[in-house]
Amino acid sequence: MHNPWQDTTLPAETRAAELLSRMTLEEKLAQLVGIWPGSDAGEDDDADVAPMQSQINSTAPDLETLLADGLGQLTRPFGTAPVDPTERARSLADEQRRIANANRFSIPAQVHEECLTGFAAWQAAVFPTPLAWGATFDPGLVERAARLIGDSMRSAGIHQGLAPVLDVLRDPRWGRTEETIGEDPYLVGTIGTGYVRGLEAAGIVATLKHFAGHAASRGARNHAPVSIGPRELADVALLPFEMALREGGARSVMSAYHDLDGVPASADAWLLTTLLREEWGFTGTVVSDYFAVSFLELTHQVAGSPGEAAGLALAAGIDVELPAQRCYGRPLLKAVQSGEVAEDLVDRAVLRVLAQKAELGLLDPDWSPEPAALADGATVDLDPPAMREVARQLAEESVVLLANRDGTLPLAGTGRIAVAGPLADDVAPLLGCYTFPRHVGVRHPDLPVGIELTSAFAALRAELPGAEVTLAASAADTEGADVVVMVAGDRSGLFGRGTSGEGCDVLDLDLPDGQGALLDDLLDTGLPVVLVLLTGRPYALGRWADRLAGCVQAFFPGEEGGGAVAGVLSGRVNPSGRLPVGVPRHTGGQPAPYLAPPLGRAGEASSVDPTPLHPFGHGLSYTSFAWDDAAADASTLDTDGATTVRLRVTNTGDRAGTEVVQLYLHDPVARVARPVNRLIGYARVDLDPGRSAEVAFRFHADLSAYTLAPGRRIVEPGALELRLGASSGDLGHTVALTLTGPERVVGTGRMLDCPATVRHLP
Repeated sequence: MHNPWQDTTLPAETRAAELLSRMTLEEKLAQLVGIWPGSDAGEDDDADVAPMQSQINSTAPDLETLLADGLGQLTRPFGTAPVDPTERARSLADEQRRIANANRFSIPAQVHEECLTGFAAWQAAVFPTPLAWGATFDPGLVERAARLIGDSMRSAGIHQGLAPVLDVLRDPRWGRTEETIGEDPYLVGTIGTGYVRGLEAAGIVATLKHFAGHAASRGARNHAPVSIGPRELADVALLPFEMALREGGARSVMSAYHDLDGVPASADAWLLTTLLREEWGFTGTVVSDYFAVSFLELTHQVAGSPGEAAGLALAAGIDVELPAQRCYGRPLLKAVQSGEVAEDLVDRAVLRVLAQKAELGLLDPDWSPEPAALADGATVDLDPPAMREVARQLAEESVVLLANRDGTLPLAGTGRIAVAGPLADDVAPLLGCYTFPRHVGVRHPDLPVGIELTSAFAALRAELPGAEVTLAASAADTEGADVVVMVAGDRSGLFGRGTSGEGCDVLDLDLPDGQGALLDDLLDTGLPVVLVLLTGRPYALGRWADRLAGCVQAFFPGEEGGGAVAGVLSGRVNPSGRLPVGVPRHTGGQPAPYLAPPLGRAGEASSVDPTPLHPFGHGLSYTSFAWDDAAADASTLDTDGATTVRLRVTNTGDRAGTEVVQLYLHDPVARVARPVNRLIGYARVDLDPGRSAEVAFRFHADLSAYTLAPGRRIVEPGALELRLGASSGDLGHTVALTLTGPERVVGTGRMLDCPATVRHLP
């Protein structure tokens, strides 16, 4: 006879409630915390992978002191130190068995890992960074990648992945630009939703972060305060989260580090409870960003003790303190016992945690700590051919051809090609900050990287065996070359230990580490120079724009990135990537996102022109396309109506290629200042030479909605323009619409997506 909480015929919440009713206060609190085995390991501040990790670790209890009451989470058993995947999966199973056997109810821990660019484990496949996902404009492919990543995590005994990042980029000086999907909320929302679907389909709890507005910090500084209005919060920062929860089914949300107008996100009851749960209907778990509960005391200084910090976070709606116990343990216990914190708040959080464990099968009577992948002595392979194949596709689709003067690209397969740049023969610029080699591996200099990686130089030499491809250390070494390929890049790192990554914010957008000076020297030779950028953010290229023969952008393209870039340079790959963020012309000042209203654009009132060198959505191809017959099925529709917008695209070149058709909304007159153009739909169109396809977008009037006042989003009657183009700066086709009828207030049930269909014509 099974206990009620083990009855798999009952709803997860019912099972959780049955278990909760039998738990002591100490057992309840144990479910709200985790431990981080091995995170202290004698490391100093320079080795931290989370802010203030080394200082806070000293207060965290070890596993043995917690086991009798149970344990909520295990933090990063693979992503903290290099471990053999099969051995660690087996030892994790042993730990889980020990955790379950030690508490009265046989509850194992929920295990989480980072998975921003793949499972963050040694020897695991490394996919392109999220900014590269955005450059693909391909949520289906991102979903496939996430499903494989989720399967690999599941095979090792992981339950929860701390991804995707849904922060909408506002200033690329921010070090975590590489972690974002781009500067447009619709692109971030659709691509991010694809990633969520893939993880969740694999049985992994997707965790949306960082909720919300984290990328809009003052001065693009990590952890800095955020100053945005309620409309920008609602229409820009929150939209991707709403999409990923409603359409992707994410089961967890992570609170953010920043404060918004003085209120820390991790203590914001309106954000984490009123909006997220009461208005949006979210029923999953809210976890803290690492040490964010402690930061209410230590950095925000809105709490005077760990207990006060715990009370604030718990009341706001944070269910689990990550990555280790500091505030939700003994300090919270004392606060509840003294009556300072209501036990009902503890029960609320524990119920959610236990319900999720029930969903994951962790309360089932036949639960086993052994992943199925370890059956019959099998080994765990975290970088199988299927994963590398999708990593290759993702990398190839993400490479953006920014410029190509006089057909310099693709490169000829003969002659002499000089490859220059300090990172040209280095694999570091392929890898983002949350890849295992850059996040953890750099602390182990003698450790093999664990996966096969090929630098841009080596990949190009293999790609063009008929050419003489040589490495040039300086401009003098390029003498006799037919063309120069300058590889400029970032080295990702943490907290100032790189040129890109968490805590690696910059003052301006000049190429890092003096690479711009080398580019000047190469251009002065008079040879045609192709600039290849392997970076975590866009850099200002205006000073070289008129002199470059070609320019290719890849955002930390992952383990197959070297070959993807070489394939674009050789012409084996016809580039189809599009910019998820504009490339600035100038290095200084805060670049203006393309979503700017009229006053955010160039004008006579200011001597500063924020117009980007290459706009959001820009990207070239080695073939050409013609667009015609843009029209809507109906030009007048009700404020709750819909219509279909159609366009014919023809490949007019001599090779197969992919066009990315982008649909933007322009609202000529609104009651608040609105973006001049706002992306509401897109479609990738694959076409052979001479072939055509009809692209159809299903537009609903809800997509014109905007926030008029806090909590009031409206669709209003009047004129609209749907603008179709190859980028936000190349909008060649306009379809006029008129909305009629009453003004409508819309909420969480509104249409969020503008689905596209592509029909190839005979």
